[in-house]
Amino acid sequence: MEEIKFEWDHEKDIENFRKHKVPFGVAQLAFLDPRRVIIHDFVHSVREDRYYLMGRVGDGIITVRFTYRGQIIRIIGAGFWRKGRKIYEEENNLY
Repeated sequence: MEEIKFEWDHEKDIENFRKHKVPFGVAQLAFLDPRRVIIHDFVHSVREDRYYLMGRVGDGIITVRFTYRGQIIRIIGAGFWRKGRKIYEEENNLY
């Protein structure tokens, strides 16, 4: 299996942690969830295609905003958002 590679802006990571308490190093773990859900973000896909990923990390569901830069996943933002949790639970029939 090919290794997944990630990148992100260091300043954005600090800002995201301050606002949402999720460092991007932790957010990348959501990609390992075999039940993860990925949705195309049409609203923010102006200059490049952007996506939302909802995946379990520990006891929570993290929503990660990201894009692909070649073979690298660039994380844009992440947090424990209720809407992402709801989508994850609906897609995985967890009600």
